[in-house]
Amino acid sequence: MSGYTMDPATPMEISPRVLPPSDQWSPALAVQAPVCRFENFLGAERAAALLEYAISREDDFTAGTVLDPLTGQVSRKGRDSLVLPVTSEVFSAHLADCLPPVQEVLGHRSALTQSLTVLTAHGEGGHFGIHTDASRVRDVSTALSAVYYLHRTPRGFGGGQLRLYDTVVHDGRARPAESYRTVEPEHDTIVFFPAGAFHEVVPSTCPSGRFADQRFTLTTWLSNGESAAGQPDGHGPGVWQWLADAAEGTRPLHDVAQDHDGARPVALPPANPDTRLRLPVPKGTPRHR
Repeated sequence: MSGYTMDPATPMEISPRVLPPSDQWSPALAVQAPVCRFENFLGAERAAALLEYAISREDDFTAGTVLDPLTGQVSRKGRDSLVLPVTSEVFSAHLADCLPPVQEVLGHRSALTQSLTVLTAHGEGGHFGIHTDASRVRDVSTALSAVYYLHRTPRGFGGGQLRLYDTVVHDGRARPAESYRTVEPEHDTIVFFPAGAFHEVVPSTCPSGRFADQRFTLTTWLSNGESAAGQPDGHGPGVWQWLADAAEGTRPLHDVAQDHDGARPVALPPANPDTRLRLPVPKGTPRHR
């Protein structure tokens, strides 16, 4: 039998001496970046073929770079990875077909008309420090980042998780928080999140040292290709704008003529009505007749 009394509890008033009143009410708002993740994105056959293609192009990969937002100089500071700019009609079609439910989940309203894509490989010590993807797009407040993961089974690397940082909004200013969520790099999965969100790739290990055992991704940036002024359905105040405000210091001061990793923009096809993904209707949702 419990040692606690079974009598009804009596509400207690917490004295101001216990919890003194404050002359100022100024909490800091911690905002989580919206995330959408798909498993089995391409399916076993296509995922396996894409992985073998990445491995076969080992000699074509080059060192990944970063762009200094103030000077515009390209360097490798804070990044250790290999990249290969690519395009794919099949992959673009899959992206287009899944974007309607992705945008619904993320609360994203702007048109997405083009993409930039690179294959990446992270081996022993591979990493990418905290950053945003503002250098990849014209308007970071409306652009999406997508990371598709590939690796051999059993996995030949360790680490390599994606950390997606929260944004703190305090006294009208937005900045990256110390808190974050972690996304595991699981084969044939893809994760979508705002391009303005601060994120990093933690260091990976690759005991065998073989290129085929590394952590591979197809990293894509989806945007309108124009500034927010040209988008009548752009975002107002809210999560997306707070993320963009926090990322402002990482956005290039001047338009960049070309992507610093050599990726080139390609038009995103419209969703195919026959293959477009749709969100399932939750059980218990009233159906309209």
